[in-house]
Amino acid sequence: MGESLPLSRLLQAQAGSPHPQLNDYPNECHCLAFTLPYNRARLPDTTQSILLLHVTGEDRPGITASLTTILGLANVEILDINQTVIHKTLLLGMLVRIPSHVESTSVLKDLLFTAHHGDLKLRIAPVDDEQYDAWVLRQGKPRFILTLLARRLAAKDIAAVSSVLAEQGMNIDIITRLSGRPPRIEDGQPRRACIEFSVRGQPKDEDALRAALMQTTHAHPIDIAWQRDNIYRRIRRLVAFDMDSTLIQHEVIDELAREANVYPQVSAITEAAMRGELDFDQSLTQRVALLKGLPESTLQRVAARLNLTEGAERLLTALKSFGYKTAIISGGFAYFGRHLQKQLGIDYVRTNDLEIENGAMTGRVKGEIINAQRKAQLLQEIAAQENISLQQTIAVGDGANDLPMLAAAGLGIAFHAKPIVAKSAKHQISTLGLDSILYLIGVRDRDLVE
Repeated sequence: MGESLPLSRLLQAQAGSPHPQLNDYPNECHCLAFTLPYNRARLPDTTQSILLLHVTGEDRPGITASLTTILGLANVEILDINQTVIHKTLLLGMLVRIPSHVESTSVLKDLLFTAHHGDLKLRIAPVDDEQYDAWVLRQGKPRFILTLLARRLAAKDIAAVSSVLAEQGMNIDIITRLSGRPPRIEDGQPRRACIEFSVRGQPKDEDALRAALMQTTHAHPIDIAWQRDNIYRRIRRLVAFDMDSTLIQHEVIDELAREANVYPQVSAITEAAMRGELDFDQSLTQRVALLKGLPESTLQRVAARLNLTEGAERLLTALKSFGYKTAIISGGFAYFGRHLQKQLGIDYVRTNDLEIENGAMTGRVKGEIINAQRKAQLLQEIAAQENISLQQTIAVGDGANDLPMLAAAGLGIAFHAKPIVAKSAKHQISTLGLDSILYLIGVRDRDLVE
């Protein structure tokens, strides 16, 4: 790119006058500029039909209208346009094609005059055929969405993520803030921060990219979601949740074990299962057996003290308003699933059912046990019942028995998961609440306010 010329000197230069120097004209308005590549001997031909317009200045209504009106009067074609506002500062870019029969100098003069009177800075650069053709070819490149989640965003966090992308030869097209503006003074509410990167290009090594992003989350207090930007990302329709330690902050069987005074025994079986000594069916059967004789009334008492996970109500309220179907698919127990269904408006509940006889637990589970594989099957069954593609589903869980369900879903999210689960899942959230899932489907905080 070249130096900036005030309008009057630009027009003289285009007419063939000697090349001016900016410091020769200290009284010229520097809020507007025409930027051209040139050498000291002469200005090149500026009649290029394709131009890149770049406008900056204080935002206010009518700027885009006034500039495009000028272009419209000359029947100028808009090839590309992008605009954003950052704290009242406008950034507007337009790639335009001026018809061959139109006098471009007149159009540019009108644009610069309008920009000058609007206290705007306007830079105009010609785009040659080679540059334009390269731009057209880039539209076929893959696109991805990287979502960066944190309680607070630090420059070093963004630097780490953007460096990983640069090392993979990927270009960041757009950065969008999805979270609301943080208050200047802390208000006691949990903080959420999220920005979304629209990224273009094919990574040199996608496995290496994912590994580097995961390493970044270990080194920084952030979460990163990496999704291909395809049609399915924008039309998810079903979200399935594990229950224990996902929708609620508790493991219900542990709470029941405490009521039955058998927590140490139940805990020992759980740990054996985690070591791989027992499968889920065996561990569940053995743990439920220890609850034999526990009064049915205990279920209501335990349900009353269960705490929802941060963001659960906000997430479910939003999903319902957007028309999503929701489900609990859990190895937990039906009584508590139905309790949450009423509280949160869940559409489907698929859980294990404790057998009750004569007002007390028998120590057995009724029917087929819902284990890891069954969870994945149930997700598929509910999606089929709703005529929803699996690519349009989201699954959320924290345990190893959730992994098949997370893998089957279009978007599988390990939520505050055990390390082995977080490592295996493609997406994880460990810093924010459940409502941060909204960011992964592109919902902004302001969308919920509206």
